[in-house]
Amino acid sequence: MAEPMLHLQGIHKRFGQLEVLKGVDLEVAKGEVICILGPSGSGKSTLLRCVNLLAPPEEGEIFLEGKDICKGPGSGTGEQSWNLNFVRQRVGMVFQQFNLFPHKTALQNVTLAPQRVLGKSKAEAEEKGRALLERVGLGDKLNQYPETLSGGQQQRVAIARALAMEPHVMLFDEVTSALDPELVKEVLDTMRELAEEGMTMLVVTHEMGFAKEVGDQVVFMDQGVIVEQGKPEQVLDSPREERTKKFLGLVLER
Repeated sequence: MAEPMLHLQGIHKRFGQLEVLKGVDLEVAKGEVICILGPSGSGKSTLLRCVNLLAPPEEGEIFLEGKDICKGPGSGTGEQSWNLNFVRQRVGMVFQQFNLFPHKTALQNVTLAPQRVLGKSKAEAEEKGRALLERVGLGDKLNQYPETLSGGQQQRVAIARALAMEPHVMLFDEVTSALDPELVKEVLDTMRELAEEGMTMLVVTHEMGFAKEVGDQVVFMDQGVIVEQGKPEQVLDSPREERTKKFLGLVLER
């Protein structure tokens, strides 16, 4: 068996007295798309934030490409910065809110981090940035500012920005939930293309059609634990757990 791209063991996360994650185990193979479902407050977004160390877990281990990113290569003061650098170079994240710099054009938003973090020249970063914006269908919007773009276009710029860091894993945190319904498809189409190209992806979503069509595994979370996990057709069409059945019944009635 090949080593998983990502392996979570016994992940616990607390915010004060509130225990949000209560011992989560998850394996993600290279090129696999994991769709994470669950009610509000179930710990889905926190799980993604643990993976990229925006919210490091208090307990448990996270192995990214075989390296324990919670502990680093050894002990000492440089360990935390080593972890962050290792993770930032390999894990991209796209949020529900677009978080674009309003005073920078689409191209400038995409090229800033490769220059600052990866040390790429302006010319190299811009060449890659143009190609990425073309790839997400925005080749004609390079010099436009976020306020002149639709929500769907802004979210696709955010995806291009994450891809500019050449990540090995992409995290998507309910990236369509802030969009008008007619703009959802263009963002999901971009994510479908990434999946087809073999990108390893963890996707928190309420888009059941996307989860069924694109997901290799569906994970249903509630109250900080994984309640059920399996192939999309098994979890979505024939769930075993009563809590999963209840959630899906409510979601599919909408």
